[in-house]
Amino acid sequence: MPTSYVGRDGGRIAYEVHGQGSLVVLSHGMGENRRSFRHLVPLLVAAGHRVASVDVRGHGESTAGWPSYAPAEVGADLLAVVRDLGDGPATLVGNSSSAAAVVFAAADAPALVNGIVQIGPFVRQPKLNPFMRLALAAVLRSPRLFGLFHRTLFPCARPADDAAYRRAMVATLREPGRMAATRGLNVPADPHWTTRAREVRQPVLVLMGAQDPDFPDPGAEARAARRLFATAEARMIDDSGHYPHADQPARTAAQLTEFLAVTGA
Repeated sequence: MPTSYVGRDGGRIAYEVHGQGSLVVLSHGMGENRRSFRHLVPLLVAAGHRVASVDVRGHGESTAGWPSYAPAEVGADLLAVVRDLGDGPATLVGNSSSAAAVVFAAADAPALVNGIVQIGPFVRQPKLNPFMRLALAAVLRSPRLFGLFHRTLFPCARPADDAAYRRAMVATLREPGRMAATRGLNVPADPHWTTRAREVRQPVLVLMGAQDPDFPDPGAEARAARRLFATAEARMIDDSGHYPHADQPARTAAQLTEFLAVTGA
């Protein structure tokens, strides 16, 4: 599908749309791009949804060089996509860093959002020892190292086309401004999304890979996220890491389809 763009103050946000039906907007985590959802999109389309997958600001085909990559700004970008499509409200699905962004969007524009899904949300900022801080700093400055790190987030299984996807991802990260955007998504934000969670009145689904290596206890992190919302449930995806939409797309689609029935989408 051809890439569409919506203008924002500071650049353009790229996205593509597939299917017909109620609107679902997908937003990836740091360093990735909308191709992260390449295996999930056809399943949601087959289930009767119109699916927009977005390149987060600074990533993919979206403009590089934004003054801020805070989740509130990314959430506003997602709302801009919903408005641009003109057939909201939408269910917003955010993975990793974007799991924070969908909270801001739902709290700021409830008329445009009928539900949110957090995939692999960080409730607390990870505590890193000095060695890990240095390692992370290196990873966030090197496309090659980021690609190697990305591979570790699939502890159980990887898509058959994972190597090709990663090569393309790393090539994009070598473009000017892309690693700065990746680092920008990793900067602690104030306010943190957890302070806005109680303002979200729409249904919320927290999805977590049961073997997500980003968390000492993925189940505990999912439950901690669930408790922050007025109306939420947490579900685990077995044999999955940080990207269940990529390593277990059928199971993820099944959970999303069931949730979308609840939101009326």
